[in-house]
Amino acid sequence: MSEAQGNQTRSGASTAWQIIGRLVASAVVLAITAFFTPGFTINSFWTLAIAAVVLTVIDYLIIKFTGLHASPFGKGFVGFALAAIVLYVTQFFVAGYSISWIAAIIGALIYGVVDYFIPGNQSM
Repeated sequence: MSEAQGNQTRSGASTAWQIIGRLVASAVVLAITAFFTPGFTINSFWTLAIAAVVLTVIDYLIIKFTGLHASPFGKGFVGFALAAIVLYVTQFFVAGYSISWIAAIIGALIYGVVDYFIPGNQSM
């Protein structure tokens, strides 16, 4: 195997670990947010895992097509509004995940604070 192929293989493995790390971090932040947000419920661990995947995919698509980050502190009010919308819209894709509009707004604030204190770079 050439050095270039070895670097590509390591780079692919690194990307996979980045995605897994991002999903785990997203699930932890989401669990903490749901715990502290009234009106926000996640019924099970599997619901949490699926919601983390859905949130990550929606966030990735928003970044890919608009260049905006759905991070409450990433882009000011626009990021905060996007985070609230993403939290709210996720309930339409994940059974066992429910959130009200008010909880989505409060949850976006809590999500941003918790996400700020989780170490590491979560961007892909």
